[in-house]
Amino acid sequence: MNEANESSFTELLILGFPDVTGYKAVAFYMAILIVYILTLMINTMVIVLVSIKPQLHSPMYFFLQQLSLVESVFLSVIVPNMLRVVWLEGATISIAGCITQTYVYCATTCTECHLLTVMAYDRYLAICNPLRYTTIMDTRLQRLLVVYCWVFSFLLIQITLNFLCQLHFCGSNVINHFFCDLVPFVELTCSKFSLQLEIVLLSIPIILIPFILVIVSYIYVFITIIGISSASGRKKTFSTCSSHLTVVTVYYGTLITIYMVPANRDTLTLNKFISFLYIVVTPLFNPIIYCLRNQEMRAILENLFSQRKNREIIKKNSYVAEITYCSSKIPMRFCYQDKI
Repeated sequence: MNEANESSFTELLILGFPDVTGYKAVAFYMAILIVYILTLMINTMVIVLVSIKPQLHSPMYFFLQQLSLVESVFLSVIVPNMLRVVWLEGATISIAGCITQTYVYCATTCTECHLLTVMAYDRYLAICNPLRYTTIMDTRLQRLLVVYCWVFSFLLIQITLNFLCQLHFCGSNVINHFFCDLVPFVELTCSKFSLQLEIVLLSIPIILIPFILVIVSYIYVFITIIGISSASGRKKTFSTCSSHLTVVTVYYGTLITIYMVPANRDTLTLNKFISFLYIVVTPLFNPIIYCLRNQEMRAILENLFSQRKNREIIKKNSYVAEITYCSSKIPMRFCYQDKI
């Protein structure tokens, strides 16, 4: 490619959702903002509860806490700028800022993929090897696995960062997406084949291998569950991993569709819609699925709400008793005047 054909622009234009304009854009903006705030609140609640509740100090909840943390970082990298793009109906971003967003997004996505794999390994040990579970999955191993997920992911995506920094852009500077994803970058670069190949190759250790490990783990889990003689035992054992299996199926399914299936101009709109679902919507439902399908977490939440309800009842009864006492001693009008 000749230097004359290479563009020297310093900013990229993110289109966002061109078909969503006017009052629709305002409604869409408010919906995204509400979902973002709710997701952060729920994930923060999971992080705090796992930290302060002794009954949640187990490997499964420790990994769930880390999953909530990585999803909070993941969302905070994408959604604030996405809200700006939706509000302005398209916005510019510097190339350096775009590459930084891509790097952090890819690194947190990789971290989540490996965390889900670690959680599958944890379920495999707990169900298939229960007698040695506490010995193997001790605090030291838990921390090592979590550190591996974070450090390995950010180091691995460093390859992508170096590659993106050396890219040359040709022609248009418009990204038909709502954030700086790898796939839309293909349409802007002079070396499209090299970037497509890099995406596929990186998808192997980030998506494909972890997904295979999860599938293998659950094959062993299902074989063990089938061997349980008690029907109630099979149901209880399966319920402990069904929520994780649901999250894994949705998450890996969308990633494989976007990054491992060859994309073209016709599929960019579909990929944008799928990306919106797993970036904005899925992180909201992940902690909800874990909380609602988990007995310990559900019991803690019910206990918290019941305590709050009891405090409100006690406060209301004390107020009624105070009014009753007041009205029995002096005229009611003086009692209210004194309170005011």
